[in-house]
Amino acid sequence: MITSRHVVLGLSGGVDSAVAGLLLKEQGYRVTGVFMKNWEEDDTDEYCSAAEDLRSATEVARILDIPLKTVNFSGEYWDRVFEYFLAEYKANRTPNPDVLCNKEIKFKAFLDYALSLGADTIATGHYAGIRKTGDRFELIKAKDDNKDQTYFLHLLDQAALSRSLFPLCDIPKPEIRRMAEAAGLPNADRKDSTGICFIGERNFRQFLSSYLPAQPGDIKTPDGELKGGHDGLMYYTIGQRQGLGVGGPGGPWFVVDKDIENNALIVSTGDDSLLYSPALETLAPHWIAGEAPGLPLACTARIRHRQPEQACTLFPSEQGLRVEFVTPQRAVTPGQSAVFYRGDVCLGGGIIRRSLGSASPDS
Repeated sequence: MITSRHVVLGLSGGVDSAVAGLLLKEQGYRVTGVFMKNWEEDDTDEYCSAAEDLRSATEVARILDIPLKTVNFSGEYWDRVFEYFLAEYKANRTPNPDVLCNKEIKFKAFLDYALSLGADTIATGHYAGIRKTGDRFELIKAKDDNKDQTYFLHLLDQAALSRSLFPLCDIPKPEIRRMAEAAGLPNADRKDSTGICFIGERNFRQFLSSYLPAQPGDIKTPDGELKGGHDGLMYYTIGQRQGLGVGGPGGPWFVVDKDIENNALIVSTGDDSLLYSPALETLAPHWIAGEAPGLPLACTARIRHRQPEQACTLFPSEQGLRVEFVTPQRAVTPGQSAVFYRGDVCLGGGIIRRSLGSASPDS
């Protein structure tokens, strides 16, 4: 394909965006790389890989023979992502900042910046796809199901999808690394980034406590038996079993609930059936198509990244959606996203408000 279209590529320093650039060049696009810096607080080499990422992106741009610009979105990231992250933890929910970063930074602030450079479209190294059906743009799953990132992209809208390209949709990750090695790219074997970008390799509790004061309280069983003390509800997630400091017969112990009113962490041991919920409720959902589908709707859902899709039915509720599963789900976590699918299409999703009921996994 020969084209003169101008694509601005988010070049992160990783192998995925590097190969996305390689593919775009092969397809005849005029490509400009942009390295985004989104975090400036304590961004030392010990905790943050930004300097190494920039060195890698610079070398990739040189090999691909494309210009590279750097842009600092740390102010936007703080205002649009990090303050939300802190507010959710303060409310004892477990947020997913990567979801909001995609919506607010990579497909809003970055898109606006790219358009100011005269771009026709942007591109990233995400594992997902875009398909135009009629006058609508659909977000579709990547062929490499183990790498599919539509869960993190479910807040994108029609405006963002109409201006975006995902060159890696049909390519499995091992092939990406092979292509990078064949092209002489310096990051062919570079380890994938994991976890929350601004926390890096540091201790999560220490990081969070520097922004939010801890409120220690009691650890109790569902029957009210005192089992110990916790350092602050914000440090624990539903289903957690490590780092509780609770021992005794019948273990292991799991976090099954948070009693926010009494600042108590509720744990249970042995049988983890209390962790299973037949349904959940979300806040107001986001629909990628721009309008809600007819409800009730039979579809599939994920309540965490890489979870196999779960059959469910969506019903309207007072604040958003009621999601009823065919099979009860383990560790439904308020603050995380429930993301919905029909076939290979990601429909959108909503923030989990609460789990509804409890059930044995065999029920």
